[in-house]
Amino acid sequence: MASTEAKKKILPVEGERNILITSALPYVNNVPHLGNVVGSVLSADVFARYSRARGYNTLYVCGTDEYGTATETKAIEEKCTPKELCDKYFALHSEVYQWFNISFDHFGRTPTTQQTDIAQDIFTKLYKNGYLEEQTTTQPYCETHKSFLADRFVEGECPLCHYEDARGDQCDKCGHLLDPLDLLKPRCKLDGATPVPRETKHVYLCLDKLQPAVEKWFQENSKAGNWSSNGVQITASWLKEGLRARGITRDLKWGTAVPLDGYEDKVMYVWFDACIGYVSITATYTDEWEKWWRNPEHVKLYQFMGKDNVPFHTVVFPCSQIGTGDKWTMLNTIATTEYLNYEKGKFSKSRNIGVFGNNAKDTGIPPDVWRYYLLSHRPETSDSEFEWDSFISCNNNELLKNLGNFVNRVIKFVNSKIYDSKIPDYTKFSDPYFDEHKKKVNEVLKKYIEELEDVKIKAGLSTALHLSSLGNLLLQDNKLDNKLATEQPERCAALVGLALSHIHLLASLIQPYMPDTTDAILRQLNTTFLTIPDEWKAQSIPVGHTINKAEYLFSLIKPERETEWREQFGGDEARKAKDEKAAKAAAKKAEKERKKAKKSGKAAGVGEGVEATEKGGKGEIPAAGTAIEEVEKGVKQVSLQTS
Repeated sequence: MASTEAKKKILPVEGERNILITSALPYVNNVPHLGNVVGSVLSADVFARYSRARGYNTLYVCGTDEYGTATETKAIEEKCTPKELCDKYFALHSEVYQWFNISFDHFGRTPTTQQTDIAQDIFTKLYKNGYLEEQTTTQPYCETHKSFLADRFVEGECPLCHYEDARGDQCDKCGHLLDPLDLLKPRCKLDGATPVPRETKHVYLCLDKLQPAVEKWFQENSKAGNWSSNGVQITASWLKEGLRARGITRDLKWGTAVPLDGYEDKVMYVWFDACIGYVSITATYTDEWEKWWRNPEHVKLYQFMGKDNVPFHTVVFPCSQIGTGDKWTMLNTIATTEYLNYEKGKFSKSRNIGVFGNNAKDTGIPPDVWRYYLLSHRPETSDSEFEWDSFISCNNNELLKNLGNFVNRVIKFVNSKIYDSKIPDYTKFSDPYFDEHKKKVNEVLKKYIEELEDVKIKAGLSTALHLSSLGNLLLQDNKLDNKLATEQPERCAALVGLALSHIHLLASLIQPYMPDTTDAILRQLNTTFLTIPDEWKAQSIPVGHTINKAEYLFSLIKPERETEWREQFGGDEARKAKDEKAAKAAAKKAEKERKKAKKSGKAAGVGEGVEATEKGGKGEIPAAGTAIEEVEKGVKQVSLQTS
């Protein structure tokens, strides 16, 4: 992650394309798994890197979402304070994202003075404008530890799909928002007691009053911003059902204070103020945060997240912005994902199933391979699967044989005695094939730019790899080898110059996806990053330029690692099965050794007589000839094995 202290602050520039990017603020009560990574921060990182590579004025902010019931619950489980828990997981999240090369311009946290000031300002303006109301409600109360229970402190059976571990605020299986009192067989998460209903006072956000305004905004902006289909469907479904007033305060201690008399023991509900965290985190980056967040004429806002976060970004937060009456930079484009599953199942930290952010590093496989695999399997329109055989195949066939082979073959050829690492004059020769190749490359470049402008992350990666395939075809069709250099030196020089310029462009197109690989290519080319152009001229590497020695971009992953990783990350059951298998193998080996020893004992008994081979206490003694035959058989076996 980029350090923000020593760098000049990025601010919008009038007349330029100003891109503000956020990814869903990760909760800091657990370790992010691969689905969390690709659904938010990694997808946003690709778009941020692309925007910078095109020369757009780009700011990418994110941070940890630290308030709320989930944090209080986890802190109780880990026997620490919420702040201690958040400090621990903030460091862990930061380390994971740093290893994945997520290029945040600023990665902050929500418990700040700026968060309190901005959230309370929004709350107060909503209150003055008549969009907040006080209601006396019935809420679950635990008589065992004598406290009202926030939604997530209540668990039970979903009344809609009958999932047995639904939370009081939302069912993870069917996705519907719930009221904790709607749950069947409710139980207190802290002590398992059955909560009872009691009256309490809370503040509600009148989403129903704001529906006409937010519906108009949605109809206009979802089309103009080309929202992802699941983002449109989820938002439309909410609006069709009709918005209802929802409580935005909770009986908790860990959260943003409510600026109303009589609410000293309550805080803002995290689903109301979490999205405000984007604004406050920007405010911790620069005092001039309003230039980003109150500047809709000159700033476009792109937000990345999993589908479960959609309503808070397309309904709740926009309602809050509209309700203040202030001018706001509002959502331009939302890019959402479905779920990434693990080997036909779900990631589960409690059961140790799946690869979590801190595990990826432990495999020894470089971050770029992980980035490539996750982004090539990004669950854009439907759920996708993480599978080890596919992971290994992507590395060995798509990266190593396609991209790695193309780059390595050209650079090694230029390193050879023919050119001694110096770029020959490639301007003296022309050929219709080369002109056609340039045309094809520019068609691919145009398609890539269109896909990334539309935030089609997965398609853009596929197109970039197609450019690599075109490079391999260029070498294959023109037979780049020593014979070509000897017999047609000018054609060979033209081919080499074209291929090196092709690699230079390719390095730019893969940079949003695989930044370390791009750095390695640029190091070998001994040149700087090429801003992604509208049109490729095929002359970015100057004649006479000296390149560096070739390096391998990727390493082969042995197929047997599939079994190793599947057992390692398959959870407690997989490890138990592995241990049982190992125990059976050990028992089988021990039995084999026992029989072998017994056989040797019989053979040894032949020379000493027949006294030691009684069977079952009945005094049955085998004939000496039988023992001798066994010995002779053993000698023949040894003879065959050593011949």
